[in-house]
Amino acid sequence: MAVSARRFLITGVITRYSIAWEVARQLQEAGDEVILTGFGRTKRMTERAARALPVAPEVLELDVNAPDDLTRLADDLAERWDHLDGVLHAIAFAPEDALGGRFLDTPSDSALLAFQTSAFSFKALAVALLPLMQRAPRGAGVVGLDFDATVAWPVYDWMGVAKAGLEAVNRYLARDLGPHGVHVNLVSAGPIKTAAAGGIPGFETLADSWEEAAPLGWDVSDPAPVAAAACFLLGDGARAISGEILHVDGGYHAMGAPGAGAAAATREPTPSATPETAEV
Repeated sequence: MAVSARRFLITGVITRYSIAWEVARQLQEAGDEVILTGFGRTKRMTERAARALPVAPEVLELDVNAPDDLTRLADDLAERWDHLDGVLHAIAFAPEDALGGRFLDTPSDSALLAFQTSAFSFKALAVALLPLMQRAPRGAGVVGLDFDATVAWPVYDWMGVAKAGLEAVNRYLARDLGPHGVHVNLVSAGPIKTAAAGGIPGFETLADSWEEAAPLGWDVSDPAPVAAAACFLLGDGARAISGEILHVDGGYHAMGAPGAGAAAATREPTPSATPETAEV
């Protein structure tokens, strides 16, 4: 018996170069149905990007910080579909005064807005769509996009704090949604040149160093590997994986001194440092 197409909601598409757009494209290529969300003035950009997909999907309005929008979104989806197989949360925002080395001077309102939009909304979106996800015949997946929050990055400031909150929310959602048949995970991606990345001061410097230091290398213009990981985590192949953070960053996160290994590998060994005599 043929398996019916899965149904996914994809947030965060602004241009066709975004990770979320590539997730939508890969899902459609696999025969799945997708619906996108857009917000405010950028919704027209989302609609333009939607037309570039293999099948132009609907774009529904969503301000993830507005409870009424979340309720309306769930109702709109329920009118179209009898269940939801998963949702990609690709939403993050921090005001200008919460980034760029202003950490010590950031007002509380800006820090709280960064947390609400980038971390709390992960919970809010998942809870709003839970009734539809509970009806998924093979279980449902919730996936968020992360950036490694185990260290303090230059200029990332309160967005970094918000991402640390997102990682904690991921664990608690995994705990509370698991009994409902929903697995919850994050993809911690290396830097990708997207519209959102353009708003982070110093992004180019970080991206350049990442390309040099990741042991597998890293292409900041290619969101496909990150999207492929997200598609896997959304699917039933990941139904026994929850509360996880999957790094898709060329191996950068595993390096204690990023770039040092690559530099050492290109140096000629000296006679006093052969494998037989070198001190370890």
